[in-house]
Amino acid sequence: MVFNRHGNDPVIRKVDRTKDDVLETASKFGVNLVRFLYTDFCSMVRGKSSSLPRLKDRIDTGIGLVKGQLAMNSLDKPQSDTGLGAVGEVRMVPDLSTFTVLPYVSNTGLMLCDLIELDQQPWKLCPRSLLKQQIEEADKMGFSIQAAFEPEFMMGTKDFDGRFVHLDSSVCFGTDGHNRANKFVSKLVDYLHRQRLHVEQYYPELGHGQHEVSISHAPALTACDQYIIFRETLRGLAMEQDMLVTCAPKPFEDQPGNGCHIHLSVWDQYGERNLLWSDKGLSEFGKHFVAGIVAHLPGLAAMLAPSVNSYRRLQPKSWASAFTCWGYENREAAVRIPSLYWGHEMASSNIEVKCVDSTMNPYLALASLIACGLDGVRKKVVPPEPVAGDPADLTDDECAKHGVQRLPHSLHKALVELEADRFLMSTLGEELSNAYIIVKSSEVQAFALDNEFELAHHRMRY
Repeated sequence: MVFNRHGNDPVIRKVDRTKDDVLETASKFGVNLVRFLYTDFCSMVRGKSSSLPRLKDRIDTGIGLVKGQLAMNSLDKPQSDTGLGAVGEVRMVPDLSTFTVLPYVSNTGLMLCDLIELDQQPWKLCPRSLLKQQIEEADKMGFSIQAAFEPEFMMGTKDFDGRFVHLDSSVCFGTDGHNRANKFVSKLVDYLHRQRLHVEQYYPELGHGQHEVSISHAPALTACDQYIIFRETLRGLAMEQDMLVTCAPKPFEDQPGNGCHIHLSVWDQYGERNLLWSDKGLSEFGKHFVAGIVAHLPGLAAMLAPSVNSYRRLQPKSWASAFTCWGYENREAAVRIPSLYWGHEMASSNIEVKCVDSTMNPYLALASLIACGLDGVRKKVVPPEPVAGDPADLTDDECAKHGVQRLPHSLHKALVELEADRFLMSTLGEELSNAYIIVKSSEVQAFALDNEFELAHHRMRY
């Protein structure tokens, strides 16, 4: 939930750090390696580490990265059709504000990086730089964007044959699930707080061993950075406690899927007034913003649900929001307008995008959503009528009235919709969109014939 508890100080502020701050903190905590990390098109977090004695220089120079790394799919197979290969290099340049000492491995820190060309300009294929561009666009229009992520995941252990055994079979929100996961989740919350991530809520979800942790909202870039740190911490703690976790959209055919809903709110430049709110409900501004997102949902699916496995989850009547519609408190609508908190109506007004999972690159996903929302505001697009019930139950006439259509049934169809969406393709840029579609199309082909291979791969990789 994107929720302002602090009046005119509505968000977790970005921590400004200097190079000396980073070096002093690293030395104080006995750090001897600092990871320079980026997130690729398939949401794989990759990078290299600098030793502490070389860190001062590497903060200034960055660390070299061959451009072909952005042509890798989730199977770690490079796609030469992208034009990216062994020739050409960018630098991983760290954002000092993201520096954190890692609690789940010894003597190690991390910083999240932008990918910068040798002429010191942002690389056109850098997802983090794309999000920065959209934040700048919002700023030019007088707006600031806040966001929060709600990742779901499944926890388990290995049996003697190495198979995933669910941690619990608790009912949804059940206290048995709370109790069985307490050792892990308590440590997870502690590790997140040590890294300046504030946990909003936690609870067991519907599936066996399925749980959800919500991180408090923050400025758009910081929210994405925090989501990456959350996922790294989740996997690091699982390794520390000899457990298994998976955020894959549909890791088991007989269990509910894992989503990662994105909450958005749009404020004035000073973070004092939530532009989505009016005393009559969602503001006219908010409706234009929603309309922009809804209009582009078929193409957006390729960014929000960007794996073959995503479309096992994105099914009707599964609360996964498989239709292009919006509604108030409607958990089958792709865009939901949540209810407001008593006494905090303006502060808690936000938009939830539900057709999202953790195979997305958060920077690409949020950049695309912001761009579409701002497009709706610029053009004053009027949204279709909100949907009050399950869109799967609507007649053809009702679907036409509400602008409802089924989201793409597969990653292949989502990529076709993306290519057909001129606005989204222009937002991504020719180089990034071309490489992204080629990398993702390679996964469509790789998982086409073997369902069990696809399920096992996504369970393990995500």
